[in-house]
Amino acid sequence: MSSMRTLLAAWLSLSTATAWAQLPDAEADKPDGDKPAETAKEPEVPLTVAPCAQALPALRTPMAFMPGEVLEFDLDAMGAQAGKMTMRVQKPKDGHLPVEVEAQTNSFFSKVRRVHGSATTYLHPRTLRPRRYVEDTTENEMRRKVEVAFGQKDRSVKVDYQIGKRPKGQFNYTYDKDGLDVAGSIYLLRQLPLQENLQVCFDVYGVRRLWRMQGAVLKREQVTTPLGQFNAWHMTGTAIRLDKPSQKREVHVWISDDTRRLPLAAVGTLDLGAVRATLTSVSRPGEKRQEAGGEEDMKW
Repeated sequence: MSSMRTLLAAWLSLSTATAWAQLPDAEADKPDGDKPAETAKEPEVPLTVAPCAQALPALRTPMAFMPGEVLEFDLDAMGAQAGKMTMRVQKPKDGHLPVEVEAQTNSFFSKVRRVHGSATTYLHPRTLRPRRYVEDTTENEMRRKVEVAFGQKDRSVKVDYQIGKRPKGQFNYTYDKDGLDVAGSIYLLRQLPLQENLQVCFDVYGVRRLWRMQGAVLKREQVTTPLGQFNAWHMTGTAIRLDKPSQKREVHVWISDDTRRLPLAAVGTLDLGAVRATLTSVSRPGEKRQEAGGEEDMKW
């Protein structure tokens, strides 16, 4: 299992983001020659994924976030604290709004697998659609690099990747109505006109694959987090891998119902349990830093 992708998978939640909650195939990182021989079995009936009924709705204004915002999260994997994640909105550059995500395992989880990695998405400053996404991760001694280019006109997603010293690889996809990435998707979700029963559907890049996220706003809830109590919109959905529709991941996201639209928590179900990201610190220009104040863990 890939720990970094398990951690960032928490943000492949309703995007996600995710999305946040997807794991690659057990064979995903093996070169073809390393795959075990297949045993004889009944031929499978090809599965297809239904297209999105409609594009995402127009975004709210003004933006709920700004350059200089820093969000910090605790990451839990399969019931144990696994590490930290930080999301930073950078200053606009070359017509893009960069958002950087960095994650690292703690000393306990590093006994299983040492992970440190970062991902940066380059968003259009108004539409929040990605133009480019890069990822650089080291798991134990193995370095993994990914560059993704999004073509808005032809809806293309070109993935160039390299694992260790293996030859470079490439995947080419085409998204349906909206194409996002795991890092930037949460920022677009923060700008949606959230209301009960709002249906959302979009394609999201994550773990070298393209997934279709089909979800909805479930309801408005009051939740208790390490940062205190919030009224929040509970979003739920299912991420379906487009080239292998039998692989699905359930995801949940809570976004505060206020002007900041904070991503309070995200949970993704995996084969072995759940992965959770919980917001523990908020730093924004012109505002006092908000940190966890000893509140009990989030009530679901």
